[in-house]
Amino acid sequence: MLNYISTDKAPAAIGPYSQGIQVGPFIFFSGSIPIIPATGEMAEATITAQTEQVMQNIAALLAEAGCSFTDVVKTTCFLADMGDFAAFNEVYAKYFTGKPARSCVAVKDLPKAALVEVEVIAYKG
Repeated sequence: MLNYISTDKAPAAIGPYSQGIQVGPFIFFSGSIPIIPATGEMAEATITAQTEQVMQNIAALLAEAGCSFTDVVKTTCFLADMGDFAAFNEVYAKYFTGKPARSCVAVKDLPKAALVEVEVIAYKG
C-alpha cells in the first residue's frame, strides 16, 4: 500500500507528482528546490541560501513522515554549477551528519532556475 506524504510546510508540487510516497519502511521524496513555502518565492540566489532553504524543506517533509535527517539512506543532489560543490557541501554536511549514500551531479537547468535540488530516500524501520 502506498502512503502519500504531504505538508504545507514544504513547497507544493509544481507538476504532476507527490512530495513523497512511503512504501513499506522506505519513503521516497521528490526533489526539493529552494522555494520558500510561505511565499512561493525562490530563496536568495546564492548557493548557500538556496541550499539552506532546500534543507529546511526536506526537514519539513521528513518531520511530516515522522523521520529526521538521520533516517535518510540516500540522497541525489543536482547542482546548476559544479563550481558550487564546496559551498553546497558545507551546508549539506550540517544536516546529513549520518553521511547517507549520495550522488551529486551538475545539470544544465533546474526548475525555476534554482541553483540546487536534492531528493532523498529515508528508511522508517
